[in-house]
Amino acid sequence: MARSLHGLVFAPVADQAPGQVGTRTRFTYHEKDGEVWAEYAGGDVVRGFLVGTREGDRLDFRYVQLKTDGGTSSGHCRSAVVELPDGRVRLEETWEWESQTGRGTSVVEQVAEPDGD
Repeated sequence: MARSLHGLVFAPVADQAPGQVGTRTRFTYHEKDGEVWAEYAGGDVVRGFLVGTREGDRLDFRYVQLKTDGGTSSGHCRSAVVELPDGRVRLEETWEWESQTGRGTSVVEQVAEPDGD
């Protein structure tokens, strides 16, 4: 069975365009019975939420975020769940804005757990 995302914290490996998710953004994921959701914040994002489903190693979700400039934006994302050689998890994402023009790909990786856990 695929590893649960519940309680895992992820960070982007690279910055996106200004006003979007960046390397200072942190996502805290939750998962239960095929449902996935997360809260995120950091960098140009004051607060963001995503909600969707997981089927095997695939996620399909919608996201909405409030930016530091007071603007909001939303979109749709599909992600592949990949286990890294060191045991952490990577999400390889393909996303498209629904509230504005734009689409792309990004990668977020699990933040290493503190030593001693």
